[in-house]
Amino acid sequence: MSTTDAVDGPATTAAAEPTQLRVIWLMLGAAFVVILNETIMGVAIPQLVVDLGITIAAAQWLTTAFMLTMAVIIPITGFLIQRFTTRQIFIAAMTLFSIGTLVAGLAPGFELLLAGRIVQAGGTAMMMPLLMTTILTLVPANSRGRFMGRISIVMSVAPALGPTISGAILSLASWRFLFWLVLPIAVVMLVIGARRIRNVGETRRAPIDLTSVVLSALGFGGLVYGLSLIGAAGSGGATGAQMWVALGVGAVSIGAFVWRQLVLQRRDAALLDLRIFRSRTFTIAISLMTMMMAAMFGTLILLPIYLQNVLGLEPVVTGMLMLPGGLVMGLVAPTIGRLFDRYGPRPLVVPGSIVVSAALWALATLTPETPPWLIVVAHVLLSSGLALMFTPLFTSALGSLTPALYSYGSAAVGAVQQVAGAAGTALFVTILSARTVELSSAGADAVTAEAGGIQTAFLIGAVLSLLVVVGAFFVRRPATEPA
Repeated sequence: MSTTDAVDGPATTAAAEPTQLRVIWLMLGAAFVVILNETIMGVAIPQLVVDLGITIAAAQWLTTAFMLTMAVIIPITGFLIQRFTTRQIFIAAMTLFSIGTLVAGLAPGFELLLAGRIVQAGGTAMMMPLLMTTILTLVPANSRGRFMGRISIVMSVAPALGPTISGAILSLASWRFLFWLVLPIAVVMLVIGARRIRNVGETRRAPIDLTSVVLSALGFGGLVYGLSLIGAAGSGGATGAQMWVALGVGAVSIGAFVWRQLVLQRRDAALLDLRIFRSRTFTIAISLMTMMMAAMFGTLILLPIYLQNVLGLEPVVTGMLMLPGGLVMGLVAPTIGRLFDRYGPRPLVVPGSIVVSAALWALATLTPETPPWLIVVAHVLLSSGLALMFTPLFTSALGSLTPALYSYGSAAVGAVQQVAGAAGTALFVTILSARTVELSSAGADAVTAEAGGIQTAFLIGAVLSLLVVVGAFFVRRPATEPA
């Protein structure tokens, strides 16, 4: 199959075997648990500041370091999946995650807690590309939408539910229980996976280019770190200088990384084979995914700020108000996957983009007098639109590639998720901070100024969403392989 072919017709091929389905379900459960931990620490920051005697900036590193580690490791997973067996990578991923969870739960101080989070992230980074590559390899083209719908739950619902679950746990117990509740689940999945998982596809002695590894780490890590500093850089000083240095190093390193991959892929030695972008469907779909991920993570950071600082709600109440949107996204994802298998991406992506845009325009009207139930409605609307888009986009993107490029496409999707999440958070927080300062200088009180900043951030997001609406009309069903 050509990497650039695309058709709108249905596919026909055999169904996956029951033993293969058990492998997929086990991986889905494991992936949900590990991805959930990416956002679970945010609500715990106030408690950590008191218990560990650290600053808010230091506590924020428990989330930033997790994202950084993911951004550094995910681009390498394309090589790992080529070189090692499915069972080996699953065991390595869940072992790392379990060890990191144990270390974090036992940590007497901040340094060891941070180390545990980094080890956790190392396991998490390997799991998502492995899951996507396994589904692409085992599941026939006419059924991929259903299973990619399950991946949508993992990629979008797990991060969205993290703050809600964290808030519920912290209202009853110490922050350590965030790890003690997850650890036995991770260990059980590790044991079951070690016994039940069978190898998928064939391995090959793929070369590893150490220069590419270094450039990838500097590039993706620099971008995520720089973007994570943008919100705090408004005050200038060392943070502002660090931000520009990190972004500069990241951009230059990404450019060098791309050049080196173009050279190495001529002899099939690239760390991340960029021939995936020769597929028009992959390029369009992953571009739209980038903007949607940015919108989702930006909203996840702004709405809690609005609900607590502007409306004066408690963190637990804030978590409960954010819950319906995450649940809706999870409940509709499997149905959207089945609709994709039947009708293709465009009948889903086009209305989904319009719904997302409408939700962002609605959020751009927030004021200090907006009732909380309207926030819930807007968030549910946004989540529904995102659900309509995520499954069709990455199913079309990955399905447009040849099997030899599946692992690289999966790694690219994972890397995009991390960079887009950091970029969305940085964009929305930067606009919020700048507008809030401007309104405060003009004489507005603190609540009114912050509400105006949030309103402006969502307005910019709404304007950018119009580009997604246009791009949605160009997404096509990928060509299918012969049975």
